[in-house]
Amino acid sequence: MPEIVLLSDPRIAAVPVEECGEPLVDLRDVEALRVDPRLADGAGAYAHVRLSVADLLVAAQTRLPRELRLLVVEGYRPAATQARDFASSVARHRAAHPGWDDERAAAEAAKFVSPPAVAPHVTGGAVDLTLCTAGGAELPMGTPVNATPPEAGEECRTASAAVSREARANRDLLIDAMTSAGFVNYPTEWWHWSYGERYWAFVTGARHARYGPRDRLPAGEAPVRRARGAR
Repeated sequence: MPEIVLLSDPRIAAVPVEECGEPLVDLRDVEALRVDPRLADGAGAYAHVRLSVADLLVAAQTRLPRELRLLVVEGYRPAATQARDFASSVARHRAAHPGWDDERAAAEAAKFVSPPAVAPHVTGGAVDLTLCTAGGAELPMGTPVNATPPEAGEECRTASAAVSREARANRDLLIDAMTSAGFVNYPTEWWHWSYGERYWAFVTGARHARYGPRDRLPAGEAPVRRARGAR
């Protein structure tokens, strides 16, 4: 089995970033895609990604069978939210394994929740997504989006053999569409895909990442709104 490089690996933090300055765009304005509201926030951060990421998602959609749609659950995640989610994951691991120290719990948490310093979602270059029918019914994928240990098991891993044949086929459809469009997957999470940030640069051998962290949706600066159906 190929080595799984975690986001907490020092090699990821060592990837240089040359911020390209692309704006965040609102996927709710892209007719080709569906955006799920389960993680909606007041500012609508969850529905935003970098401009090229939006274009590549539309490209991935064209590679799916006509009766299926990408269902985006979360894109951009503010840094404060990322820090809160990571701390919560560490706490859950500590509670499940009382003998672990903070370092061990953080290392396990990092398999499924990015350490804030290298988090792809904070850059606007990552998306959590799944597949659904044209009517919005989600396809069986083996686990829900964002199902993470210790509550969930190894079936969260993209290549897990511990899922049904139907779920495996659905994952393969998603993998083919997303990789052909230029995304890379975080192999402990079948739903997590990214472009332009440090993990993408490491996996693809790019000299640098294109996207660095965005602290927030800029106050007083409306995110770019895409014309419906535009790439």
